[in-house]
Amino acid sequence: MIDDPERCYLAAKSKDARFDGVFVTGVLTTGIYCRPSCPARTPRRENVRFFATAAAAQQAGLRACLRCRPDATPGSPEWNVRADVVARAMRLIRDGVVDRDGVGGLSERLGYSERHLNRLLGAEVGAGPLALARAQRSQNARTLLETTDLPITQIAFAAGFDSVRQCNDTIRQIFARTPRELRQRSNVTRTSHDWAAHGIELRLPARRPFSAESVLAFLGMRAIAGVEEYDGATFRRSLRLPRGHGIVEFSSGTENDHGPAFVLARLYLSDLRDLTAAVARCRQLLDLDADPIAVLEALGDDPWIGPLVASQPGRRIAGAVDGFELAVRAIVGQQVSVAGARTVAARLVGAAGEALAEPRGGVTHLFPTPDALLALASADPSIFPMPGARRRALVALAHVVHSDGLVIDPGADPIELRRSLVALFGVGPWTAEYVAMRVLRDPDAFLAGDLGIRRAAAAVGLPDDPRALARAAESWRPWRSYAMAHLWALPIDTAATTNFKETP
Repeated sequence: MIDDPERCYLAAKSKDARFDGVFVTGVLTTGIYCRPSCPARTPRRENVRFFATAAAAQQAGLRACLRCRPDATPGSPEWNVRADVVARAMRLIRDGVVDRDGVGGLSERLGYSERHLNRLLGAEVGAGPLALARAQRSQNARTLLETTDLPITQIAFAAGFDSVRQCNDTIRQIFARTPRELRQRSNVTRTSHDWAAHGIELRLPARRPFSAESVLAFLGMRAIAGVEEYDGATFRRSLRLPRGHGIVEFSSGTENDHGPAFVLARLYLSDLRDLTAAVARCRQLLDLDADPIAVLEALGDDPWIGPLVASQPGRRIAGAVDGFELAVRAIVGQQVSVAGARTVAARLVGAAGEALAEPRGGVTHLFPTPDALLALASADPSIFPMPGARRRALVALAHVVHSDGLVIDPGADPIELRRSLVALFGVGPWTAEYVAMRVLRDPDAFLAGDLGIRRAAAAVGLPDDPRALARAAESWRPWRSYAMAHLWALPIDTAATTNFKETP
């Protein structure tokens, strides 16, 4: 996008909110940077520059606009679509890897030297890992200042800063305000400083159109007792986080017909330093950084699924908060109904999940770790209510994650992860594609053998033979995952069997 600054200027001139988060507009005469939809008068073309990230604008000496808040936008959808090392790095930085492990930990995770990684990110987004992490910390700090009564000492460390002084200096540089001034100018109703008891309430923005109800219903239909619950309005689940654990509660919210869409999230964290990771994983779970207009433009005219997409353009692909958990659920769900998969998974949670010290509602446990599943398989194999082949597949997955260091998260290499998964006993293309779609956010995954997809495809006039369906779906690239989301939403009776059986 930045390769075409004239197009950027037209987007900013028309106040097009679809580009919020895709780039920021730097105004040289005022020294600020804005989101493209900023309501202020559009500056003259010669007075603006365009940056791929807020971090790049900050490195150019610009400060954030306090009117349009360019840091409070959905993330760029580009990092979900792409699978190269820069996109993987951006997803890991968003998860807080630099704050926890430094640039060295990030580069080691990606298999590149620090120097080469800095060079790649600098060329692509105009800023290195440290600058990108710093911009993210400042946004987290501003959010906490404006929405909570937490003292600045707690906010600094919760946002990822190493010291209060570093936090104060960064906020003054980026927002041209002290932390106290940012808090005083905010008219947002703040939550109590007793964050452990009352939680931290945040608005997680998304691009319009956005159907929060559909993604929450998708998750609710698959909710595992003990780990998740859904009452038709609020979805609640536990989170295993780098420094502790948490519980998040989601409910839909819309500011107005023309303003930003968002989801209300209330986070209960055992360690405030996990805020960055928790927010990133919540955004991934709800697919909040997607570009629904691009999906609509690509699929809206399709003779088979076009009417489905046009009638519900805000539908999203539910992601995952933990890659191992999602992979286990995919294996458990092979050739059983959704209700049956939930029952089996709930039994595993009850037997091997970690009980929460402070449960909320029906959320009482964390999903089992690889170690816990391995110990359970050794102590009492009968607790796995499934065929032996599927039990062996679960044990193989837990073993390779525990012993061989297989990492299943948004920073994984898509080709290598698929290859590692299908190499396991009882894990084939269906499971690998499902994991890629929900964990890696691959927008072009396709499960041609899924029985629910085949039945829905037949209902709209498509062939239900997997090979013929795969050929027909070629025209949906690179958005086949979203095409599946719309097919899955059709009211087709798939109660008997919903998933494809893998060949051991």
